[in-house]
Amino acid sequence: MLSLLSRWRRPGASPDVAHLNVTVYSRAQCCCCHKAVDLLEDYQRRHRFQVEVVDVDSDPGMATAYGAEVPVVAVDGKVRFKGAVNLVLFDRLLAAEGRGR
Repeated sequence: MLSLLSRWRRPGASPDVAHLNVTVYSRAQCCCCHKAVDLLEDYQRRHRFQVEVVDVDSDPGMATAYGAEVPVVAVDGKVRFKGAVNLVLFDRLLAAEGRGR
């Protein structure tokens, strides 16, 4: 019984994910990219991880690699989302990363 209770998160408790680096590959005139960045910056305020925004149009190689898939969100170098950020999956990712510390 205690192990089940220990799995519950306290309301308001946030996982320790300050070590994470989140990179958003985006384009300047992309509304989906702006929404993703705004969402991640809201999460950044609560969880204190790093967010870096990279304009793919600044490098022809990146523009070719990412094409129309932007925004592309990578967490610690691993691509996690393309086109949009799924909030449920992002919450689960943060929780898992927080438990792994």
